[in-house]
Amino acid sequence: MKTHSQLYKMILSALFLAMAYLMPFLTGQIPEVGAMLCPLHIPVLLCGFVCGWPWGLAVGFIAPLMRSFILGMPPPYPTAVCMAFELAAYGAVSGICHKLLPRKKLSIYLSLITAMLVGRAVWGCAMLVCMGISGGGFTFAAFIAGAFTNALPGIIVQIVLVPVIVMVLDNPKILGRKD
Repeated sequence: MKTHSQLYKMILSALFLAMAYLMPFLTGQIPEVGAMLCPLHIPVLLCGFVCGWPWGLAVGFIAPLMRSFILGMPPPYPTAVCMAFELAAYGAVSGICHKLLPRKKLSIYLSLITAMLVGRAVWGCAMLVCMGISGGGFTFAAFIAGAFTNALPGIIVQIVLVPVIVMVLDNPKILGRKD
């Protein structure tokens, strides 16, 4: 039964990775809107919640790098590299928190917000390192703008959509599970 469960998680993770690849096309015609709505984040967060932290971490790390190598967006360095660490943290933290906390509405929101805060902190650290290596600067104001101010619409969308989707997917009847 464990092999079946792992195969199931692998298939769902592939679906979430495909969603992460495709969702930015919905906002891709207007790059400023895409950057504000953070379309890569939603499938990664969902993967962590649904498949667990190892799968969420893997999908989160791979998604921005895969899009960068195939499509050139996001730009490889430092954007895609830093996003890979940020999204890996989203997937891992959402999966860990969802496993450890009780399966209640409040816990889902707490898991999501924790993942979002940790992911943004990881992104800030990665940007600081990458910009330092390339001889650029990364200020606290740039961190606040990139992590919160410019991403506010995406943060709102995530806080509204992700918990609802997780609550639906946590229902064993939805995905044909026998929990």
